[in-house]
Amino acid sequence: MSDVGTARVDVVLVGAGIMSATLGALLCLLEPDWSITIIERLDAVGAESSGPWNNAGTGHSALCELNYTPQRADGSIDITKAVTINEQFQVTRQFWAYALARGVLTDRGFVNPVPHVSFVQGARRVDYLRRRRAALAGNPLFERTEFIDDPDEFARRLPLMAAGRDFSEPIALNWAADGTDVDFGSLSKQLVDFCVRTGATMLFGHDVRNATRQSDGSWTLAIRDRRTGEKRSLNTKFVFLGAGGDTLPLLQRSGIKEAKGFAGFPIGGRFLRADAPALTAAHRAKVYGVPAPGAPPLGALHLDLRFVDGKSWLVFGPYAGWSPKFLKHGRVSDLPRSIRGDNVLSMLGVGLTELTLVNYLIGQLRLTHADRVRALREFAPGAVDSDWQLTTAGQRVQVIRRDRRRGGVLEFGTTVVGSADGSTAGMLGGSPGASTAVPIMLDVLQRCFSNRYQSWLPMLKEMVPSLGAKLSDEPALFDEVWSWGSKMLKLGVS
Repeated sequence: MSDVGTARVDVVLVGAGIMSATLGALLCLLEPDWSITIIERLDAVGAESSGPWNNAGTGHSALCELNYTPQRADGSIDITKAVTINEQFQVTRQFWAYALARGVLTDRGFVNPVPHVSFVQGARRVDYLRRRRAALAGNPLFERTEFIDDPDEFARRLPLMAAGRDFSEPIALNWAADGTDVDFGSLSKQLVDFCVRTGATMLFGHDVRNATRQSDGSWTLAIRDRRTGEKRSLNTKFVFLGAGGDTLPLLQRSGIKEAKGFAGFPIGGRFLRADAPALTAAHRAKVYGVPAPGAPPLGALHLDLRFVDGKSWLVFGPYAGWSPKFLKHGRVSDLPRSIRGDNVLSMLGVGLTELTLVNYLIGQLRLTHADRVRALREFAPGAVDSDWQLTTAGQRVQVIRRDRRRGGVLEFGTTVVGSADGSTAGMLGGSPGASTAVPIMLDVLQRCFSNRYQSWLPMLKEMVPSLGAKLSDEPALFDEVWSWGSKMLKLGVS
């Protein structure tokens, strides 16, 4: 075991998933002369949460996820969160189009057109879906969403779900033809490849053991080669922690006061998947249902068409799993080691207020294969057990934040935690993170490079033509960037 000393670089990105890959590509475009090092503990890009089998691949634009359009007490539908998420996805989509035009990305195959569909059963929920469609209709981002309650039309569009179905109970769909399926692993690889082509250094199989702030405001990272045990140090002006579940422990080790009180609760995911051509040919959509009682917002069951490595698959889930690991390839000590004096009250508060979630997780862990297929038959009544195999998806560490009244609250979104001086930032949380990676990383740029951001704006507006505008309020601009993006991404222009 040896120590190779300390090197100096401008930027260090920890983790080679979609977040670091996106930020790295942005910085390589904005500052091509900067030295950038990307550190990944595994031996491949996008091998954790960004990998195609570790997430649902939904280009989350709030077209079909019903938890983003809750019903208010007065019966009206609140579309605020759906609009916010869709606006964010439009920013991401524009950057992907720009990246293809500029050769940053070289293969369009990471994104494919797949309708996004909301599915409900029962008169009360059908009425909700009708009112949801009416509430969204006035917004240009959602105006093409259709309401369908005719069984014949249902059968024409979703033959797998119609086969063997008893249509005596009312059913309905909200159908958004503009949805996408995204292989975030493939996308991450292309973005990192661009970074390396433009001079970035990629270190695979390396752990960041510690991060220490220096008197000049820079950071020195202690790094170890997991294969050889060789140690090295990197000194940098800026470090981004995009390491999935490992981000929280790294933020804790950094000692920044902004990370005090944060904790994490790991939730795993499992999916049934099938690749029989007769099945994939009969279901060409992503169909989301209503979250089960007690399920977290990200727990709504959905039956999806996926494209992975050029092949069509169907996946159904998620079914929750649990492990104390913070990463799929993590350690069983991750959760206990994350408990600190400053976050123990946050965790206890969540433990007392989230008993329903705990009971839901226990129930999920008890499910048999037959139980899972039985749930699938709510979507596809003719499902045959032997056609479907169980696969384990990635680990998500949900954010636990301090709360004065309850001690701590569990959050299911994405959170950026950074030092006040902008020298470090870390990404915590899960969905819809990957789909909104670009606006999140633009926010990191603005917060952490405030002295440069204004000078970057002209180029950033080339990358994202609508930057600074709200497309919901500018339908002509939305039509323009949507048509341009669809053409570049080959998603079709309607």
